[in-house]
Amino acid sequence: MKSRGWFRNSALALGMAFLYVPILTMIFFSFNNSKLVTVWDSANSPTLKWYGLLFENQQILGAAWVSIKVAALTASGAVVLGTLAGLVLVRFGAFRGRAMLSAMTTAPLVMPEVITGLSLLLLFVALEQLTGWPAGRGVLTITIAHITFAMAYVTVIIQSRLAGFDDSLEEAALDLGARPARVFFSITLPLILPAIISGWLLAFTLSWDDVVIAQFVAGPSSSTLPMVIFSKVRLGVSPDINALATIMVLIVALGVVVSTLFMRRQERQRLREEQMARAGEP
Repeated sequence: MKSRGWFRNSALALGMAFLYVPILTMIFFSFNNSKLVTVWDSANSPTLKWYGLLFENQQILGAAWVSIKVAALTASGAVVLGTLAGLVLVRFGAFRGRAMLSAMTTAPLVMPEVITGLSLLLLFVALEQLTGWPAGRGVLTITIAHITFAMAYVTVIIQSRLAGFDDSLEEAALDLGARPARVFFSITLPLILPAIISGWLLAFTLSWDDVVIAQFVAGPSSSTLPMVIFSKVRLGVSPDINALATIMVLIVALGVVVSTLFMRRQERQRLREEQMARAGEP
């Protein structure tokens, strides 16, 4: 038993080191005073000058704003469409076209991003030639492209949550005279809210991180932050990129902590309400 415990702990430690040591190294070198990112300047380090230069870089700041705007719009649109698709696939049973809808919503999960980006580019070009919309490539086309693959992930999350959903709560509300819309917004939506939040955060992260699809559908004045970082890395990593990546890691970590605390609070509240409902039963 001791040998098993040693092996398990060693494997866990190696896995955590493999995942997080490169990130911690990057954060460490973001405070390096040397322009050589792999050589630590012990005489003048640590320093915050790369963070100051980063916030003076208008190209990076503009790209960051574009990425935030696209990711927020993508996550919101993907949550709406993915939630509707998940509800239809779980609640409506067998209907004509169900297999096709299920295949279409999950296809982006396995479709190569190069194929997705190229097909969307050809679609936008054809639509512009036929209808004049969209007029060129930009934030709108990037957002539409990101929604097409992000909603697939949201749909899977919502389906998983609804698979273990207690339908008796909705049936009881309907028996008491509540309308279906009231049941959805008062019972169903609050209970699946943690899954919706998880889907929103996942869609936001996927959109923020995407490079391949954005390269196909972005215009000359709508470069996202990953596109700018990728172009800079090809010419050699500069210390301000380490500073930028450190800020992104901190933002993501803060978002994960806040969402985890919120979902734990929601779960405790749900359990408390269930206990109160059971206590009130005759």
